[in-house]
Amino acid sequence: MAADKMVCVQDYENYARKHLSKNVWDYFSSGADDELTVRENIAAFQRLRLRPRLLRDVSARDLTTTILGEKVAMPIGISPSGLHGLAWQDGCLYMMKAAASMNVCMTLPTFATSTPKELVDIAPSALKWFQLYVTPERDFMKRLIQHVERLGYKAVVITIDVPVTGNRRTMSRHGFHVPPHITVSNFGEELKRKYRFPADATDPSLSWKDIAWFQSVTSMPIVLKGVMTSEDAELAVQHGVQAVWVSNHGGRQLDSVPATIEVLPEIVRAVRGRVEVYMDGGIRQGTDVMKALALGARAVFVGRPALCGLAHSG
Repeated sequence: MAADKMVCVQDYENYARKHLSKNVWDYFSSGADDELTVRENIAAFQRLRLRPRLLRDVSARDLTTTILGEKVAMPIGISPSGLHGLAWQDGCLYMMKAAASMNVCMTLPTFATSTPKELVDIAPSALKWFQLYVTPERDFMKRLIQHVERLGYKAVVITIDVPVTGNRRTMSRHGFHVPPHITVSNFGEELKRKYRFPADATDPSLSWKDIAWFQSVTSMPIVLKGVMTSEDAELAVQHGVQAVWVSNHGGRQLDSVPATIEVLPEIVRAVRGRVEVYMDGGIRQGTDVMKALALGARAVFVGRPALCGLAHSG
């Protein structure tokens, strides 16, 4: 399919499925266990209906908004999907260039194939957040957080839903492996040897008491990614974070949890405007973004759709 015939995310997903190796496609597309939540993330959006109000003057339209005080061109950002380099050589850098050209937020993952500084070098003024998988190595965590803060990253996004890696059957069945030419830039060789990287590089002891430690090592706003209940949203507010990110990890961690759009309203009600609320999962078109905003999200973030676009000529 020629690029000028691609008109929606599904077109790019079809292209990526056809052109990426099975090893890579399995990594990007698979979910946990029966992949019920992977499918529900999309299906739940499709069940929602819009109630249009008409005869409104929409001749002047403005999609700009702010997230954590920073102005962006639209309420859509790039999720911290790992290993961009599997989709395209220097994939992180191409993703950053795209985000900068659209004036939207790029969230660099811990398991990135480019360094935080490389993103700054190619897009010094673009809005950048850093996603953190918490390892047991607190000294390493501190150095990494403070490094990105000095580089000008505007928030740290702590992923809280990976005490252990989800049971991704498709990847296990077909023997997923990180190709030798792919380098995870934020981890040194010592950590890679110490942990069965990246499967067990996260800290299963992570708990609410650790939030204070993160607050002690950075002045960046803290976003908790992986909140799925009103109870945890309230705890997040009580622990002084600046935003919660409603996410089920794209259905990759714990199967049979609800779709993110289904739990978004209860989380918005729980925080009562005290912190900002973002979400990801299942967003494939503009009406999905509209539904999320109507239900209270400040902004949405996309992962797989951006990766599928990256797979097409970067």
